[in-house]
Amino acid sequence: MKIQAPTSETAHVLAIDDDPMIRQLICDYLGDYDYKVTAVADSREMLDVMAKETVDLLIVDLKLPGEDGMQITRKLRDESDLPIIMLTGRKDEADRVMGLELGADDYLTKPFSPRELLARIRALLRRTRAQETVADSLSRIRAYRFSGWELNVRLRRLVDPEGQDVALTNTEFNLLTAFLAAPQRVLSREKLLELSRLHNDEVYDRAIDVQVGRLRKKIQGLRSKERFIRTERGSGYVFTSDASAIR
Repeated sequence: MKIQAPTSETAHVLAIDDDPMIRQLICDYLGDYDYKVTAVADSREMLDVMAKETVDLLIVDLKLPGEDGMQITRKLRDESDLPIIMLTGRKDEADRVMGLELGADDYLTKPFSPRELLARIRALLRRTRAQETVADSLSRIRAYRFSGWELNVRLRRLVDPEGQDVALTNTEFNLLTAFLAAPQRVLSREKLLELSRLHNDEVYDRAIDVQVGRLRKKIQGLRSKERFIRTERGSGYVFTSDASAIR
């Protein structure tokens, strides 16, 4: 385990990679930019660090001995919204897609540029701070109601007009709250990607279309004639129903 000495008011980045040269590279480069960096070799050491310290962002290698990056990402996403950047090989496209679907926020392929890693860390931390502002606003709202539906924000529970619960994934919940907070307004894919924590690299910019499609199926169904989410070609999406916030 290697720890870079922290400076004041700096983010703590935890890197997990079984390659000592990669760990050293990350520590040295990010340390030069006043980040606190802890680099470990496996999930056991990761848990030791997280039990004792606050971590602001995680960098995890996909291919790790024992518990791999996919398993780590799945477990952490079930427990927290900790920003995660995944390191992968160039031929691991299917695994990258799976990692993003499990909740990783971004990825870099090896060998990677330390400068690009730094840029992605900065962008992801900025996005996280923006999401915290959204979360502060949501904390003052108990529920949203639209066309007989109710989304209980605190319980993360969606109920249809017939009183039946409709299960939502974290991404679907985040998407729906974004739509309900801005009904009848065009929301760009970039904004929805930001609010829903989906990866926003251009290779995967259509991931938002997939998630919106899944949400559509859940809130429209086969019996409803109302189409709540309209596609604005070239612009994004609009939630067409009125929505009221219950505070």
